[in-house]
Amino acid sequence: MSETVFLDSELTDAERGPHARFRVIPVPLERTVSYGSGTARGPAAILMASDELEREVLGTTPCEKGIFTESALECDGPLPAVMDRLAARTEAAVRGGAVPVVLGGEHSLSYGAVTGVARAHDAAVGILQIDAHADLRVAYQGDPHSHASVMNLLTDAGFRLAQFGVRALSAEETEQRAARNVFYRDAEDLVVHGTHNADLPDDFPELVYVSFDVDGLDPAIMPATGTPVPGGLGYYQALHLVENALKGRRCVGFDVVELAPNGQTAWDFTAASIVYRLMAACLR
Repeated sequence: MSETVFLDSELTDAERGPHARFRVIPVPLERTVSYGSGTARGPAAILMASDELEREVLGTTPCEKGIFTESALECDGPLPAVMDRLAARTEAAVRGGAVPVVLGGEHSLSYGAVTGVARAHDAAVGILQIDAHADLRVAYQGDPHSHASVMNLLTDAGFRLAQFGVRALSAEETEQRAARNVFYRDAEDLVVHGTHNADLPDDFPELVYVSFDVDGLDPAIMPATGTPVPGGLGYYQALHLVENALKGRRCVGFDVVELAPNGQTAWDFTAASIVYRLMAACLR
């Protein structure tokens, strides 16, 4: 993966320094995909597409706070070791005063990313997930670190979880939601009623990590993903749900995962736009 810089064409020298507010961590991970493939190419595609973004979004200019793009994470070796390396990166980013921005790669990476962020904070960290799938399966296809099991691992470790946009759910995951006190608003409810605002429970942690799986969007908007499911969220709807949920809370890190580039640059640009919009949400 080439060492492309997020928003490279727009950044001044001062805005791309190592003391930037946002630290972009590319993670070209593709190990447990179970349908379509291509997530290893996701980070590079997002970085390349980001060069076409404008500096301003939502009346703010996130890049003025600085964006530093790290080298891509080494994804070879056992998955637990990959998670340890990623956790060290996100922990270092937070301890350095930055918001880690993790570009995937498959969704399994969220385990390492969240673990590192949580280690750097004294207070509890909750997870806000945009996704077509609950990812609460236990050891899916025999692998506890599967992309379909990542939220099982995290809730098992004690993290509170809120899910928006799910529309493919197993009986096992329904049981896990109840057992793990998962808050959720599923896609059919949200889409049919045109819901853009859904508050988190009052007791949900103040510190929030956002995990945005691009398959949470409808395939008409985001077909470039390995597990597309019809009936998904709209682009603005998904972003509004995140932005509203963060009101009164603080985003301490986020990932955008499961982009599987298919040669159509529109989808790469959509993912890059989501990344920059989430940076703006961190500053509100």
